[in-house]
Amino acid sequence: MDFAFDARTEELRERLLAFMATHVLPAERTADEQRAALASPWDTPPVVEELKAEARRQGLWNLFLPDPEYGAGLTNLQYAPLAEITGHSPQLAPTALNCAAPDTGNMEVLAQFGTEAQREQWLAPLLAGEIRSAFAMTEPDVASSDATNIETRIDRDGDDYVINGRKWYISGAMNPLCQIFIVMGKTDPDGPDIRRQQSMVLVPRDTPGLEVKRAMRVYGYEDHSHGGHAEVVFDDVRVPAGNLIGEEGGGFAIAQARLGPGRIHHCMRLIGFAERAIELMCRRAVARTAFGKPLAQQGVIQEWIADARVAVEQLRLLVLKTAWLMDTVGNKGAHTEIQAIKIATPRTVVDILDRAVQLYGAGGVSQDSPLAELWAAARTLRLADGPDEVHLRSLARRELKKYR
Repeated sequence: MDFAFDARTEELRERLLAFMATHVLPAERTADEQRAALASPWDTPPVVEELKAEARRQGLWNLFLPDPEYGAGLTNLQYAPLAEITGHSPQLAPTALNCAAPDTGNMEVLAQFGTEAQREQWLAPLLAGEIRSAFAMTEPDVASSDATNIETRIDRDGDDYVINGRKWYISGAMNPLCQIFIVMGKTDPDGPDIRRQQSMVLVPRDTPGLEVKRAMRVYGYEDHSHGGHAEVVFDDVRVPAGNLIGEEGGGFAIAQARLGPGRIHHCMRLIGFAERAIELMCRRAVARTAFGKPLAQQGVIQEWIADARVAVEQLRLLVLKTAWLMDTVGNKGAHTEIQAIKIATPRTVVDILDRAVQLYGAGGVSQDSPLAELWAAARTLRLADGPDEVHLRSLARRELKKYR
């Protein structure tokens, strides 16, 4: 394993770091001010479109897609340090680079499983950053951590599919630019193989019967970077049979293919969260005095910062190993490591952010610091893409199997 940055990665890192320092980080306050003046909180602040235009001009666009036909053609190992950098400003940077969830996963699904017509209609404008999208899987009435529980029905009716069900925490659905939903439901609810009961279909936002009922908050935040999270109802929503992605019964497998890269992308960005937290902790520690001396001279503060640095270096190596395995032996061969980083990274980064909040005191829980929102996002990722307990269960089973 060699995790040294190759020439292309190093060149992109330098350009991306400069883009972040010159354009993204200074725009954070501007975006907040512009959003407060918008007619709808879900409209896109003008500065975001300016950032997107500049990123595209600089060639910092669609970096996440390994297929050179559609994206930058980077490996997971090449993309990892770039995604980490975007994690320094998760509200702006991923969107500016057209590398924000849920669009990334949806573009991967369309690129890998979509028909030529589906790619032309939906993938092309997503790649161009002209529209946004949503992925509708999670449901309020079942334990969606087990995807076989999903109750939404997708019934064949002649040349159409008819969809009925209720979803929630559907990322991206509140954004007016969200024009297409990828919806997972059951086409064969009584089938003998519980992992062949599900399918995925494309549902345009303006389809009759699709209702975005309300925004779902996350620890009180509306999460504009993902285009919000919504409760969505499908009431006799009718779409052409040609909107099926892949084959009937292939939904579970497509979901697994989508979630593997999604999980490592989240972990890459989370390391960026932690790096920003460490920077803020250090700046606060040297600038703030309590009980007669700078916080930087307090032993407990020094311990927090040192522990955070050790933890980040450990996480980064595990994420890089996982990326390397995904590149060399595929997602299935990296299954253990993908689950390991999905367990370890959010849990550890939440702890680092919690210490940073503690160091900042009241300012750490306020809107004057990014820490509270970073904490909420990191804590949510202990649930998103599978809760810790599901990954722990699967990982333990794989370890125990060696001894049975």
